[in-house]
Amino acid sequence: MILTPDTLFARDTQWQSWLDVEAALAQAQAELGMIPDWAAKDISAAAHLDILGRDAMAADVAHTMAPVLSLTRLLGKAAGQAGDYVHWGATTQNVMQTGRLLLLREADRNIRTHLARAVDRMGDLARDHATTQMAGRTNRQHALPITFGFKVAGWIEEMERAEGRLTDAFKRMMALPFGGAVGAMHAFGPQGRALNKRLAAHLGLRELMVPGRTGNDMFAEYVVQLALLAMTVERVTTEIYTLMTDELGEVTERLDGGTVGSSTMPQKINPKFVVRAIALAAELRSLAAPALETGRSSHEGDAVANQLLSSVLDHAVPLAWRMSESFAETLARLTPHPMRMAENLGRSKGAISAENLMMVLAPRVGRGVAHDIVHHALENGCVGDLAAAPQITAHLTDAQIAAALDPAQYSGDSVAISRAAASLARDVSARFAP
Repeated sequence: MILTPDTLFARDTQWQSWLDVEAALAQAQAELGMIPDWAAKDISAAAHLDILGRDAMAADVAHTMAPVLSLTRLLGKAAGQAGDYVHWGATTQNVMQTGRLLLLREADRNIRTHLARAVDRMGDLARDHATTQMAGRTNRQHALPITFGFKVAGWIEEMERAEGRLTDAFKRMMALPFGGAVGAMHAFGPQGRALNKRLAAHLGLRELMVPGRTGNDMFAEYVVQLALLAMTVERVTTEIYTLMTDELGEVTERLDGGTVGSSTMPQKINPKFVVRAIALAAELRSLAAPALETGRSSHEGDAVANQLLSSVLDHAVPLAWRMSESFAETLARLTPHPMRMAENLGRSKGAISAENLMMVLAPRVGRGVAHDIVHHALENGCVGDLAAAPQITAHLTDAQIAAALDPAQYSGDSVAISRAAASLARDVSARFAP
């Protein structure tokens, strides 16, 4: 079955993941001599939903209200004599949580694939626009000149942090929660630890010292990291959305021919992709709090916490998948407009570089005095007052003042940082790539 965000935790997908766990369990137990080899082979051969029958499974679940019990019954029948060895010593939660981990691993691969693509595009933007000047903004006001590549560099470095957090949380989560009824491998006698080790190897998971049913913190941490990723995605895409406004117009989306923006305003072509990414990120971010509630399980097993955990994962992980795909698509279609950036940068007629004039003047009069001189000269909002202010002209020539106020000469380390970030993006993309 090809997994998508819609089918990831669908009924049939989950049932097949449980069958995969039952098959791996039988194989591991056969290798340890706990069940016959022939039984493991017959169980594995029968462990397919197509063989069990979807309708039969659904009917049995409706009767038992215990889906893993129904699944093992039907698997036992399908496996013939080997059915006596199905689900040997296991418990429901072992199978359900382990099956969910297998699906989470597939989802994480897809999420990371889209994020790698997104960071690749960021790297291209940082490199191609390392010298593209624009207005840096703080508190939504013009601050100092920067380059568009520098802006993107901030996104890249934030994505690097997101990658590190997500990777660490994922590694911790990929642990086998298979310890029998309470986590101490009671039903497996002296072979419990050996079975846990072998089953973990079969499934590509790490071992837990206490493979119990209440380790929800590992799942909760992963969801919290997805929520933090969503925070970053929302920050970046909201900034892009703002830069798309008619008043700024510094970036646009590349839309396909025939796209319509409004049913009533023919002049409008609304953003399409960025708004979807923002909405998905906001929804995913909101799941951090319920994720933290899932860790409040009691004793050695708690169905309330587990049901809440399943619900949170069912929402959060497909959301993260869709959001990452939408994020990558938004960036792929992002089109910067350097001329509009230059036009907006020039709106202050050089006042955006007033800090530079202050620093040129400071060695002559002191930094504090230089700040006040420049500030008072600009109180009326007239840059021309800077060239005429006697406190300035007494120390600087017209050419020195003009050079100090030229935004092209005052972008700090923007270019160098942009180029370093472009290189970093290649590394981060490679780390994201599954």
